[in-house]
Amino acid sequence: MIYTATFNPSLDYIVTVPAFVCGRVNRTKEEKIFPGGKGINVSIVLKNLGLESTALGFLAGFTGEELRRLVEIKGIYADFIPVEEGMTRINVKLRGGEETEINGQGPAIKEADIEKLYKKLECLTEGDVLVMAGSIPDVMPQTIYMDIMEYLQKKDLKIVVDATKDLLVNVLQYHPFLIKPNNHELGEIFHVKLKEKAEIIHYAKKLQEMGARNVLVSMAGDGAVLVAEDGSIYEGDAPEGTVVNSVGAGDSMVAGFLAGYLESRNYEEAFQMGICTGSASAFSEELATKKEVEILSSQYKEIRRMG
Repeated sequence: MIYTATFNPSLDYIVTVPAFVCGRVNRTKEEKIFPGGKGINVSIVLKNLGLESTALGFLAGFTGEELRRLVEIKGIYADFIPVEEGMTRINVKLRGGEETEINGQGPAIKEADIEKLYKKLECLTEGDVLVMAGSIPDVMPQTIYMDIMEYLQKKDLKIVVDATKDLLVNVLQYHPFLIKPNNHELGEIFHVKLKEKAEIIHYAKKLQEMGARNVLVSMAGDGAVLVAEDGSIYEGDAPEGTVVNSVGAGDSMVAGFLAGYLESRNYEEAFQMGICTGSASAFSEELATKKEVEILSSQYKEIRRMG
């Protein structure tokens, strides 16, 4: 079974206003609400690709119940933990010439709530996959990813971490199966600015030396790089297409890589699946569908093996 953990999920409220004017009444042209959060995005794309998963996380208030409903409509098993105080956050994206985002705070997660999460994690068994993705709310320990990996280290699991800075670096000692920084996040870790793929491969290898088994680095329109645990190194360009919405593209790459690997156990095929799935989401208003991924995969140019 695949499990995804989203510690600060949201309702993403996307509003389009043709000509937004600050300080005046503005009327919307279009409104959409989606279940949000990196782990939830991974679960949605996995479902679209034909893989089942269980979504873990924390919910509160009427917004939390709506998030649960939207996730279940997608056909995903929602095993969220109810939190008594506060409400699941609403993230507003205002499209009106320029894009403006207003992100909510989230509920008051207590120690007792975190203990309930650990009890759910106890149920994971050999061969399961756990994806931990996204930021951690201020009310939770900022070491939670590392703490969970330490707690689960005796289980034979494949753990994927998609996070930034210390959240990512701190887990490396527990040898995550996959980490997925983008090129900017990779540069921030080592205090450098990365542009060329050769540089990115060099620093991805450093993360592997620090403990990561596989390092997948996304580069938006420039494609991606994979440094795999079997010593192979791959790079690939992004498919041709028009970017419509980049939100969730990185999460989709993670889902695509997992789907490809679990089906083939081949890193090159997983890498290509990851690139095409991430791009399919970027080229669409919503997250990638299986048909969209298959179209891009059939047109995709060859992956280059660098080592």
